[in-house]
Amino acid sequence: MRLAATASLLSRKDVIIVASVSCIYSVGDPRDFLTFRFELRKNQEISRNKIIENLVNMQYERNDFNLKPGCFRVKGDTVDIIPGYYNNIYRIELFGDKIERIREIDKITDEVTENYDYVSLFPAKHFVVSDIKKERAIKSIKHELEEKLSNLGIIEAHRLKQRTLYDIEMIEETGFCKGIENYSRHFDGRKPGEKPYCLLDYFPNDFLMVIDESHRTIPQIHGMHNGDFSRKKSLIDFGFRLPSAYDNRPLTFNEFKKYMNNVVFVSATPGDYETKISNQIVEQIIRPTGLVDPKIIIRKTKGQVLDLINEIKNTIKKGNRIIITTLTKRLAEELSEYLAGNDIKTRYLHSEIKTLERTEIIRQLRLGKFDVIVGINLLREGLDIPEVGFIGILDADKEGFLRDARSLIQIIGRAARNVDSKVILYADRYTDSIKKAVDETNRRRNIQIESNKRYGITPTTIVKPIKEKIIDIKDTKHIPKKDIPKMIVDLEIEMRNAADSLDFERAIFLRNKIGTLKQRIE
Repeated sequence: MRLAATASLLSRKDVIIVASVSCIYSVGDPRDFLTFRFELRKNQEISRNKIIENLVNMQYERNDFNLKPGCFRVKGDTVDIIPGYYNNIYRIELFGDKIERIREIDKITDEVTENYDYVSLFPAKHFVVSDIKKERAIKSIKHELEEKLSNLGIIEAHRLKQRTLYDIEMIEETGFCKGIENYSRHFDGRKPGEKPYCLLDYFPNDFLMVIDESHRTIPQIHGMHNGDFSRKKSLIDFGFRLPSAYDNRPLTFNEFKKYMNNVVFVSATPGDYETKISNQIVEQIIRPTGLVDPKIIIRKTKGQVLDLINEIKNTIKKGNRIIITTLTKRLAEELSEYLAGNDIKTRYLHSEIKTLERTEIIRQLRLGKFDVIVGINLLREGLDIPEVGFIGILDADKEGFLRDARSLIQIIGRAARNVDSKVILYADRYTDSIKKAVDETNRRRNIQIESNKRYGITPTTIVKPIKEKIIDIKDTKHIPKKDIPKMIVDLEIEMRNAADSLDFERAIFLRNKIGTLKQRIE
């Protein structure tokens, strides 16, 4: 992602880059990256060997059999290149020492998608440097190695020496080694502790930064540096890396702030930091769909599970889905089992399930393969399920990170996609967080209701297409034990059908999944 973003930035200015928090991690010097840019033009006088030499210097790998990003292949007077930040092929066709044609070829179909007068190629990797910088870096790495070895035990010293000398040899021969970013301080000529280059250094001075879900992103940026330091410490203490690996790091928050010249914070629940430093606060409350924030009901915790079951059944009758949030993983698991025991199709969303598998579980909820999803902290920001008609928040009065005003507002907001939705907070105390969440939700409701009356808008539930299946769920912990016997029967039928149709890979996957489910109930 960062390589594609870098190439886009240096190609043109009017470009939007969608980046994660990884944009504050160390990358190579933008001046080196730009210096190694290589342009090819139609009718340009250049030999095939010169093109190959330039590609190799930019860390492209020749691979005539498996062409992939960052590789090139040569057939006669034709050079096929896939940049490290692209998927399609640039085909350079020469006649003698002259470029006759430059075409873009679809990697899968081999069809021509575009003809070009010129292409601009960037290095295949961020860490690409001149021979002078490379020699200087190798000398500096060797000097640091000598200093560090005297402070290590015999085993650690041997491990570090072997690893570092191998890396140096690879850099000398190929200009690259695995984990080369850990030597970035030496290549950049930085002092220990000095700020590394990052993706933000590739932007012009007047760029606009938009920080989405800023109430989560800002604290995350605060913690990135210390978290990275902790991970590196063990590697360095036990001789797996030189101390200079510390300088291959994300920015500290103070360093990051220097890039915040033109910034827009986006959040339904902005934090204190964003609110304090912002020159202007703009609220976008009125929805074109006319949907109002859900009604909030507060009920006592006594008898909450029976009340919850009653609400769930009423919601299912209307054809809607349900989200239940708990404070602990154990309670979520126990509640899932209990609901399944009452013939309610339930799944549990937990942090151990991989991101793509979580997406598939959400997709199945929308499809109605089950009606209730129970979770802890994964059911907050970014969850957009129009089918959800009821959200139950257990232990809403337990003040803390999961039940502060910001978290409650975010959870309540998951029900703001359905015209029939409502939210119940089970609590015995009316905490400050509950009061703030209820007051803010009601404020937004009133603004939307007033707008609907003024413009004659009738609220309508969002209609959102359901994506195609992209992954099979391998983790089965989210399935209540009561549902497993029936699932095993269904999977055995599907496994036999797959074997009959000679889809043995699918049959093996299903067989293994059945084995895992049987272990759970045994």
